[in-house]
Amino acid sequence: MARPVVRILRKIVKNDAMLNDPEEIYGWRVLLLACSACFGAMSFGWDNSVIGGVIELPSFKEDYGLAGDANKVRVANLSSNIVSVLQAGCFLGSLLAWPLTDRFGRKWCLVGTSMLITVGIIMQAASNKNVGTLYAGRFFAGVGVGSASTINPTYVSENAPRAIRGLLTGLYQLFIVTGGMIAFWINYSVSIHFPHTKVQYIFPLAIQALPAVLLGVCMLLCHESPRWLARQDRWEDTKRILALTRNLPLTHPYIEEEFQEIVDQLDYERRLIGDATFWNLFREMWTIAGNRKRGIISILLMICQQMTGTNAINVYAPRIFGNLGIKGTSTTLFSTGIYGIVKVVSCICFLLFMADSLGRRRSLLWTSIAQGIAMFYIGLYVRISPPKTTDTSVPPQGYVALVCIFLFAAFFQFG
Repeated sequence: MARPVVRILRKIVKNDAMLNDPEEIYGWRVLLLACSACFGAMSFGWDNSVIGGVIELPSFKEDYGLAGDANKVRVANLSSNIVSVLQAGCFLGSLLAWPLTDRFGRKWCLVGTSMLITVGIIMQAASNKNVGTLYAGRFFAGVGVGSASTINPTYVSENAPRAIRGLLTGLYQLFIVTGGMIAFWINYSVSIHFPHTKVQYIFPLAIQALPAVLLGVCMLLCHESPRWLARQDRWEDTKRILALTRNLPLTHPYIEEEFQEIVDQLDYERRLIGDATFWNLFREMWTIAGNRKRGIISILLMICQQMTGTNAINVYAPRIFGNLGIKGTSTTLFSTGIYGIVKVVSCICFLLFMADSLGRRRSLLWTSIAQGIAMFYIGLYVRISPPKTTDTSVPPQGYVALVCIFLFAAFFQFG
């Protein structure tokens, strides 16, 4: 009789490997490996989401010159700079991740990113009204989370059994939205319980370190990716790690088969690449029509994903809810908490019930249309009939706009 975890997985994952591969490979080790690495994704979601609420907190505004009669243009520039410097760090971190992981391995690069994120967060929490220190802390944390969010999916996919590789890689997105949701609710809590002290913004900035610390500690207890070990010609270690992760003996036919697949794939890659340099491969990427098409599609998908506005809502959610008619700092922060819950629940529903049945292309197409409709209505509402500052309640069309925000969050997770 199949173990309970296997029975559950077979209801979620529908493929031949799930039916035919040994049940022993779906143990606690592979799940813990995936969750350990995905604390880096949680750190990204947390760091990216917390700042939007922090810059709306009265104590932060007072200490960093965003309150009272401050020049509106200066306030807007300062707020946007505080927010966007993390993205600048993420950009650099994502570029550094590939050569560093190839050189030093997935595990130790994730440990290094956790340390960098922690240093950046300490600088933010200890900035003490110094905007320059806050900028530097945000940038260093950005380099760390940018690198970690690039390495996470690679590490998880290289350790996961083939049947549940897509499911475990999907944990990356689940951890991102979970981190964001926690950040939203922490912002709301401090706005209620610490209304007139520095703790109101220092605590949300400092607690960002939690997933980064968990990432570092957990990765110290995890092993290196077997595929990276194979690239270093450490064949005995590769086979040993495979057997350990799959909970099977070294001589088991499944271990022999998976090990041989890695050997064959690596041998094929080496014969295909030969002595080509990075720049040779980069040139082939854009001069060969098939490669160019795949590259452009991949890049455009990532660009379009960002242009949907999801990160803008994550960061500026309190301000956006305020612009839609919700009054009061605590109320807007509460609304962002609900927004975070919608994202988490939608992501779980997609991973459990829709990922395999919808397929990648179909889910991208219909959710893109749905996201566009939701954003189109919000834009029309704000442009044609925006809420007045004198209004004491949200108008009916404003409630529809709020619903569209939550629908957008759900559709984005499905896509």
